[in-house]
Amino acid sequence: MTPEALAAALLAVVSPLVEARRPGSGEALTLTDFPVERPKNRDHGDWASNAALKLSKQVGVNPREFAAEVAGALAAVDGIASVEVAGPGFINIRLDAAAAGALARTIVEAGTAFGRGRSQEGNTINLEFVSANPTGPMHIGHTRWAALGDAIARLLLASGATLVREFYINDAGAQMDRFGRSVLARMQGEPAPEDGYAGAYIDDLATRVAEAEPGIADLPEDERVAAARDKAYELQLAELQASLAKFNVHFDVFFSERTLHAEGADGGPSLVDEAVDRLRAQGHVFDADGAVWVRTTDFGDDKDRVIRRSNGEYTYFAADAAYYLNKGDRGFAHKIYLLGADHHGYVHRLKALAGAAGDDPEKDIEVLIGQLVSINGARLSKRAGNIIELDDLREWLGTDALRYSLARYPADSPLTLDPEILQKRTNDNPVFYVQYAHARTHNVARNATDSGVARDAFAPELLTHETESALLGALQEFPRLVAFAAELREPHRIARYLEELASLYHRWYDSCRVTPLGDEEVTDVHRTRLWLNDATGQVLRNGLDLLGVSAPERM
Repeated sequence: MTPEALAAALLAVVSPLVEARRPGSGEALTLTDFPVERPKNRDHGDWASNAALKLSKQVGVNPREFAAEVAGALAAVDGIASVEVAGPGFINIRLDAAAAGALARTIVEAGTAFGRGRSQEGNTINLEFVSANPTGPMHIGHTRWAALGDAIARLLLASGATLVREFYINDAGAQMDRFGRSVLARMQGEPAPEDGYAGAYIDDLATRVAEAEPGIADLPEDERVAAARDKAYELQLAELQASLAKFNVHFDVFFSERTLHAEGADGGPSLVDEAVDRLRAQGHVFDADGAVWVRTTDFGDDKDRVIRRSNGEYTYFAADAAYYLNKGDRGFAHKIYLLGADHHGYVHRLKALAGAAGDDPEKDIEVLIGQLVSINGARLSKRAGNIIELDDLREWLGTDALRYSLARYPADSPLTLDPEILQKRTNDNPVFYVQYAHARTHNVARNATDSGVARDAFAPELLTHETESALLGALQEFPRLVAFAAELREPHRIARYLEELASLYHRWYDSCRVTPLGDEEVTDVHRTRLWLNDATGQVLRNGLDLLGVSAPERM
């Protein structure tokens, strides 16, 4: 019996009791009024409900008295072994073994769909993360945002959201010209400009640009920088995309900042030009001191923002405004930004921008700030010189270890990783511990096949060992936890759950055999335990996939 089925049973039992005392009230109750929870102390049962406490005032009955009524009716429901009233009116529910054990078959038959739900159905979300300048390699900061952003996307998609992963390419502005001048200087055998970019990767780009575009040297001087910049940009962006792909991070859209400033069709206004007009139409734009301003203080910002300077140049805020409006134009009602630790100032600014655009800053936009990450002993890039590259980290520690470890902690907590632990093939390494549990489920299944144990019988009432009860209880929690983690944008909850599940599985493995010993006859106990073994492997696999981590069958 799943938590949803139990909630439905509670609704069916409680609704007529409430209706009898207060006509019209019982019919208004829904499944959301009957959440059930796992008791911290398993001696108190499999599930607990506070429904009687919540509804007793509504029906005018003592909570404990009402709980006793509910318990008496609930005890008659198929699949429930016993119901007890605790404290001021909590209802503790214990399922019979068959009802609890039936979940194993449900999971195996659902396969990859187990854990997926519809809690985010109807939400159309644009999730922007990483968003790096295409002027250098991906670095350690991008690594954390890539792992977290992709895991959040996977959770939301698994919960029914319509979602696009988007990478905003910061390919406009002065840094791109400095990038172009740096590459051109190295092509010409000159040192990089004082305000330019240095490092072996610039030398490499210069060589590749010269090979791909040998005619650049013959261009007029004022055209060389643009030509070198654009080709180097193309090559560097391809490297960024390749680094992300190797890190198992997928983007649906790479959005160029340049498109915001480009002329519209037939020489019409750019998206940035249109953004100013659209915000003005909303009534939040004013002119002062020759500049154009957005009155963002109307929406909690600490000061109003200049969108166009007195010299006619647009500010970065103008591009932010055009980009935000463009996301809405593309049909995204909800926008999530995952930004780095140095972007705290953007939170109020972007929320104020949403308000100025006519959206609800509390509902239509989220700005998640990720804190810094460091790795003991990590060396600066030989190519870039002043950063720790994503590719170097991935080759050193492995994609799985990095992705799991970065997703294992809340985004807003500073993080230092220990490479010695991440490289260990022991239980001290969390990702190894979880992956080993998954590999063990496959090993058990292979041994079962060799011993003649198959899933050709299923008798869930035989799953009575205490470790089986605990394991089934944890497996039941997975769908609800996925929905909860998606709602909170917190992938670390999945990682911690997988570690607990792995621990419960290892304990069960030590206590309950799937394959018979010696000449012992194969029985339905063995066959049913194989279902439980395979169900656990499926949930471990599904959970690891939500984190973008592989689930090896052998280790």
